[in-house]
Amino acid sequence: MKPKVAVLGAGTMGTGIAHVFAQYGHPVSWVEVDESRRPKALATVAANAERQVRKGLLTPEAKEALLQRISFASTLAEAVADAALVVEAVPEEVTLKLRVWREVSAYASPSALLATNTSSISITLLAAQVSHPERFIGMHFMNPVPVMRLVEVIRGLRTASATVEAIVEWAKALGKTPVVVEDYPGFVSNRILMTMINEAIYTLYHGVATREAIDTVMKLGMNHPMGPLELADFIGLDVCLAILRVLHEGFGDDRYAPCPLLVKMVQAGYLGRKTGRGFYDYPDASETPHN
Repeated sequence: MKPKVAVLGAGTMGTGIAHVFAQYGHPVSWVEVDESRRPKALATVAANAERQVRKGLLTPEAKEALLQRISFASTLAEAVADAALVVEAVPEEVTLKLRVWREVSAYASPSALLATNTSSISITLLAAQVSHPERFIGMHFMNPVPVMRLVEVIRGLRTASATVEAIVEWAKALGKTPVVVEDYPGFVSNRILMTMINEAIYTLYHGVATREAIDTVMKLGMNHPMGPLELADFIGLDVCLAILRVLHEGFGDDRYAPCPLLVKMVQAGYLGRKTGRGFYDYPDASETPHN
């Protein structure tokens, strides 16, 4: 049997991460404090696995084995105690992540690898909460996790080279392509992506073009599969805003200042697909977990 993995959080990212580790043979001990979210998370994994079956990527037997490998732990202590790898995917809130990692450190094995799926928060800051910061690293999956191949592997100031090498191998074993980067605000992916999304929002805000025109230019002119405004809705406008604020504060550079239109939309609760309204309307959407 492959090593056990503890996954913390059953939102969008945690659900995808649990799915992929279970697909590749790892027992997954899942932690979600809101028990009402657990059935939906499991149903999402089952639905995504069924989609893989229809595409010929999984056999029906492999799908059932995948689902059997996932179980929700009653406590965080139970989940992490004998896990070889702990992957945290709780909402992108600094105080929450700090608190979670202090608790994980109290129960995890000294030999466990500790990884955060944060999209922008300092790895070095989070690592300071654990007893073995040399074993702490960023393991930033892309959404949707079962489909996207990239894993951004972020080295904190105290991350050991052996930890980097181990996480690179874990990612490769999941069929992913790991890319090692250093711990600076936004890392590589979101430092570039969020700047583009923010500029697209400013372009709309200044009345240069309609939302459809902006997205069409980027899709047809730059060969992007989604336009930046559509992509912002997919990611979640609140997530985009949080990352831009990390970039703005971290670099002290006004080129990362969030567009006032983005701030206003988040204040209004227009967060994109997950709330049914963002730059576009999604009448069939409902409020869903979004970490």
